[in-house]
Amino acid sequence: MDRSFMILAINTSTLQFGLALLEEDGTVLAEYFMSERGGHFGNLMPALLFLFSSLKSDIHYVKGIAVAMGPGSFTGLRVGLSTAKGLCHALNVPIIGISSLEALASQLSYSDLPISPILDSKKGEVFTAQFVWNEENEIIRDMEDTCVKIEDLPSLFDEPTIIIGNDYVNQGALLKNILDTKVLLAPTHQWNLKPSSVGFLGLKRFHAHDFDDLQGLNPLYHRPPDIRPNPFSPHNPEIH
Repeated sequence: MDRSFMILAINTSTLQFGLALLEEDGTVLAEYFMSERGGHFGNLMPALLFLFSSLKSDIHYVKGIAVAMGPGSFTGLRVGLSTAKGLCHALNVPIIGISSLEALASQLSYSDLPISPILDSKKGEVFTAQFVWNEENEIIRDMEDTCVKIEDLPSLFDEPTIIIGNDYVNQGALLKNILDTKVLLAPTHQWNLKPSSVGFLGLKRFHAHDFDDLQGLNPLYHRPPDIRPNPFSPHNPEIH
């Protein structure tokens, strides 16, 4: 099979970070997940090499890189973007920044209802937005990113809305206690942001030649960093 064209997708904005390789037509060639409980961002490059080795392919066939831009983990966003930028520079290929919320919403394909993705913002709050599918089967933003307390989510919606998140164990359990008739939870198997979802949106923009500026692209933090003392090194605080 000719694999001389591939899009690499990177997601490090959520607890479950990973990589995906997609062909020109959107076929997912390989996808790799790693939970923060089972590894750390140091596994990112070994995982990338593993994907190419499994496909018996080469990184020089990558023609563009799509990277999740957040909102999400401060550390994760910096790692993902710096990795993507370094690879784009080395391979001389374009970079495409993708909203993590948009990618998460896109996993509910062709829903008739508005979709509200949520990502943890710490302190009992979540980042959210709202998206809808139009008649051309394109996902369209219907509300800008915002940060709210999770119990206030239902008050944002004027019509039945589907919520999809990235931490069903914690977010889903809490949401079940505050749901009203206009808020529905997406099926549990669709929770967790897939790197291939980042790749699908990136591939669409690649074909439209809608690229980002390599030097000017910055993460979507949407809030100041939460700096805490690092118990292992008082001179190096942890940033979340």
